[in-house]
Amino acid sequence: MTNRPKLLFLVSEDWFFISHFLSTAQAAIRAGFDVTAALRVKDEARVKVIEHAGVKLIRIDHVRGFGSPLAMLGDIGNYAKVIRSVAPDVLHLVSLRIVLFGAVAGILAGARKRLHAVTGLGVMGASTSAKAKVARRIIGFLLRYPLNGRDVRIVFENADDPISLGLRLDDPRHMIVGGAGVDPDTWAVAPLPPVHPLKLALVARMVESKGVIESVEAVTAARQQGADVSLDLYGDPDPENPRSIIEATLQQWSSQPGIRWHGRTSDIAGVWRDHHVALVPSRGGEGLPRSLLEAAASGRAILTTSTPGCDTYVRDGIEGLVVPPADVPSLTRAILRFAADPVLVASCASAARARLYDGFTTEAVTAKFVSVYQDLTRRS
Repeated sequence: MTNRPKLLFLVSEDWFFISHFLSTAQAAIRAGFDVTAALRVKDEARVKVIEHAGVKLIRIDHVRGFGSPLAMLGDIGNYAKVIRSVAPDVLHLVSLRIVLFGAVAGILAGARKRLHAVTGLGVMGASTSAKAKVARRIIGFLLRYPLNGRDVRIVFENADDPISLGLRLDDPRHMIVGGAGVDPDTWAVAPLPPVHPLKLALVARMVESKGVIESVEAVTAARQQGADVSLDLYGDPDPENPRSIIEATLQQWSSQPGIRWHGRTSDIAGVWRDHHVALVPSRGGEGLPRSLLEAAASGRAILTTSTPGCDTYVRDGIEGLVVPPADVPSLTRAILRFAADPVLVASCASAARARLYDGFTTEAVTAKFVSVYQDLTRRS
């Protein structure tokens, strides 16, 4: 047992690790790895979930976003200390910020076998500003040269993000995975609710980048045009995000006809059992939203935007409808189209579920990661 290769995940927070990478960690354990996760703990109950899965836990405290230069240097130093203490055979860095700072820390700590998982580009990826374009060029340069190496692999959740960073898709060290993946066997497909009203749900943090404001405005406009539709919002505000929607606004929306904010829910399967359509109107910057995959696994049609990751999964008119991001009139028209065509809703729901088997299952995603871990440990 002491000779098992060591795998260290460096991740932002406990909930994100559980949601997106715990299945991969468990697959690695089954493949013979000794797995540790270093992350920020926000809920002690989640510690038990992680440790019960056989993953060792190291608590770290780091800032979100890029923060001040002093905070960044502090995080790099803390990451290097953790990496030295574990001495991993493979270092798995998760999210762009941790990839950048963790790679520097890994180099300082002698961890040359690394997997850089870029799970999305955030605001920088969604923006078309000159500043964002320059930032993408700089980050692409860092990933290609000073933070790269013969034993470094870079993983993306869609094919658009590497291109926007100037990376080559034909590089064998670059890999695309189907987001975090979901296990279709754990998601029951319930019959669709009665045709009227058309019930839409949005499951996400209540922040502007998730398209929450556009969803409320579009549903309001659709109702004003006579459509029998409703919208349920599930998720909490994010106080650490400067674009978070305050609770007073969410409560005010809930006072409007056909709109209700429920807060966070642990019963995602129950949400999709009671709704026809999943709204995923992202403004961009995400890899591949897990909420989209969970809705698809539940056999629900998807209404999303033409942003990286979202339109990787959803093909317009097949798994759902795809509209431009931050475009309320287009979103309204798509809602009206679904409301007028229950046959389309049903066909998209079936297709969304079937699409999972094109590389978006937990089994497919974890197999890719474990294959990379094994390949890196075999390298001398």
